[in-house]
Amino acid sequence: MKMIQDIALRPQPVGVFPLPVGLLLLPPVDAPCADALASLLRADHAAVVPPEWRFYVRALSGDMSVPDHSDDPLAAYNRFVLSGDPEQYRELLTTADGDLATMLELAAFYHGLTDTLPDSTSLTGELRAQALMMFAAQSIEQQDTSAALKHLTEAVDLARPASPVFAATLLGQMAQLGSGSCSAFTFCREAIDLLADCADDRLRAEAWMHLGQVCQEQAGASRVVLVEAAQAYQQALRHGLSLECNEDLYALAQNNIGLAYLAMPMTGAGDNLRTGVAIQSFREALKVYDRDRNPDLWVSTQLNLANALQYMHSSHPEENLMRAVEIYEELLSMRQRAIDPVGYARILANQANALAHLGLFSPAMEKATEAHKLLHWHNEPNLAATMLDLTTQINSRLGQSANAGAN
Repeated sequence: MKMIQDIALRPQPVGVFPLPVGLLLLPPVDAPCADALASLLRADHAAVVPPEWRFYVRALSGDMSVPDHSDDPLAAYNRFVLSGDPEQYRELLTTADGDLATMLELAAFYHGLTDTLPDSTSLTGELRAQALMMFAAQSIEQQDTSAALKHLTEAVDLARPASPVFAATLLGQMAQLGSGSCSAFTFCREAIDLLADCADDRLRAEAWMHLGQVCQEQAGASRVVLVEAAQAYQQALRHGLSLECNEDLYALAQNNIGLAYLAMPMTGAGDNLRTGVAIQSFREALKVYDRDRNPDLWVSTQLNLANALQYMHSSHPEENLMRAVEIYEELLSMRQRAIDPVGYARILANQANALAHLGLFSPAMEKATEAHKLLHWHNEPNLAATMLDLTTQINSRLGQSANAGAN
């Protein structure tokens, strides 16, 4: 016989933490719990909670056991959320009803035990927002971005009053879906504002990262917007990103700062300083990216570093250029010409430029000629033309040197 199950404690911290924890439901307790609930809603992983809620804090640290083995449907629901056990799901179907039954179907969908999301119109507030987030995820899988944004917009409105952190997470998803639109800036800014009281530095850092990425994607050659992107990444670094904490986001922020500075139009004033900052940022990212563990990220960041070194004006340009040449040579050893001829040719082209600036014209001519052939063969006419121009310039310099030697 089914038991009508209302979820007595509201608001619930659903959606505040990653799934499956984000689907757990807290039972009501006799002792005062307002402060503990407020801490969880602020995404505080170390919240001091009543004994009945300690399973929740343990789940945040990876302990997926719920010690309450009573027949209470809410405790059984929480056990299922953490285990995904099909037998527990079948048993709960006979006892859960009302809002708890709807949440059960959402959890079953998350665990892959059903392909259908339930009718969740009876849910309210943050619970309905959690359901809409899952509907949005389904729409994204079906490549229906418009439907996903519609679900998320409604979810934000429902979550915002009781669960600002959850609303900020939803806005971050909206910003990523609509990154090519002006509204993405608004989503990011509101998310940052809603996270003002958040206890999780990583969530704030991610919000600033989203803003930086939106700015960078839409900047084009706008110095103002690129500066805003760099400043957003720097804000992300100030919110707890370091080599010791959240190193993945730290490296991404550093690499993106470098790219933002390199993309700024070169007008003379401050160019050298910006290039120097970019070089330092790429070097910081490379403290995280490893050739064996992160080969793609390592290659792209090394390439960014070599390009920055090549165009850095300093009192020792030869040293920077030689280091760039060495990096290009190492990258060429990792790129297979037959598999990625255009990528291989781009590295050759950059290396040829560096060698030419060093006055090493013979190897520069060899690299430029090979790059030109590959780019021409693989339908990259603009890049091929630049290599043809470089070979012409090198031939001219070689001719001048030969005439000087003859005289």
